[in-house]
Amino acid sequence: MHKQIFVNLPVRDIDRTRAFFGSLGFTFNPQFSDDKALCMVIGEHIYAMLLQESYFQTFTQKPVADARTSTEVLTCLSCESREEVDALVAKAVAAGGRAPNERKDYGFMVYHGFEDLDGHVWELMYMDPNAVPPQA
Repeated sequence: MHKQIFVNLPVRDIDRTRAFFGSLGFTFNPQFSDDKALCMVIGEHIYAMLLQESYFQTFTQKPVADARTSTEVLTCLSCESREEVDALVAKAVAAGGRAPNERKDYGFMVYHGFEDLDGHVWELMYMDPNAVPPQA
């Protein structure tokens, strides 16, 4: 399995964001897009998760940066298994990083992450595409 990257960015208005990036020729994966989030396809294994600011806030305990005055991004890396997610977080903590949030298991997806020595957030996730619940 190829590694994938999901760059998570806060946005103020999902509809305007969809129209803007759609006008630039980007497409969205409807399986992972709704009124809180857009999954913008950047490349074969590269995506931007454009998240409504209030939804973006649920992924961090830190204040959400205003991209007009500062820069912040949550970088998400896919893993081969649930065990790889856990192992990477354990290694990061052992090396001096910290895991500010608890591991989350959504059934079809396991999510955890760590902050590196400079406080940058690295999200790790394993997702079983065959177990993703259907969208209504």
